[in-house]
Amino acid sequence: MNRTFTTIFGLAVAFATSLTHAQEIKGDAKAGEGKIAMCIGCHGIVGYQATFPAVYRVPMISGQSEKYIITALNEYKKGERKHPTMRSIADSLTEQDIADVAAYYAVHTKDLKPVPEKAREPDAQVAQLLQKGACVSCHGDNFSKTIDPSYPKLAGQHKDYLYAALHSYKIENNPVGGRTNAIMAGMAKQFTNAELRALAGYISSLPSELQTVPESRFR
Repeated sequence: MNRTFTTIFGLAVAFATSLTHAQEIKGDAKAGEGKIAMCIGCHGIVGYQATFPAVYRVPMISGQSEKYIITALNEYKKGERKHPTMRSIADSLTEQDIADVAAYYAVHTKDLKPVPEKAREPDAQVAQLLQKGACVSCHGDNFSKTIDPSYPKLAGQHKDYLYAALHSYKIENNPVGGRTNAIMAGMAKQFTNAELRALAGYISSLPSELQTVPESRFR
């Protein structure tokens, strides 16, 4: 009995310590401005395309949720997202670096316009696909106001990137591709690639808080 109590108490202390540590790390957007040298070569160029392991426009991250950027970078760092370049970059960042970069990009926007509370109605085919995937239950009615800030804003994101991201959840046992989020994998595997493209096309057409803000050195 005492041993059980000690074990439970030890786990509780460890959890509390971990939670306190996580709460202590606060992102500083100003500090993040000095830590984005490895980011701007792709994310600071309008229309820039990644060429490995697939060709698509790199995602817009200016205006993205701070907590989502932190989540994504940590997934690359852990290998849960298997993109070699992004994993290499994430591995080079400390927890504070990640928090600062995320804080920077969350507010790195220009002339941002309000996004409607509800997205325009899709056509009948896409409406059925959205219902089947229960997409709005996590990503919100307008795909910009998620139910949890660790989930990504999707509205207006490049459709080729959205398709590549959705398709990556269907990939298994590939050392240079794929993602391991079980919920998203279960959702994506319900659909054909053509259906994923249809979803990506609709979501990319919606009003967005996401931007690519060119760095002055690339203008």
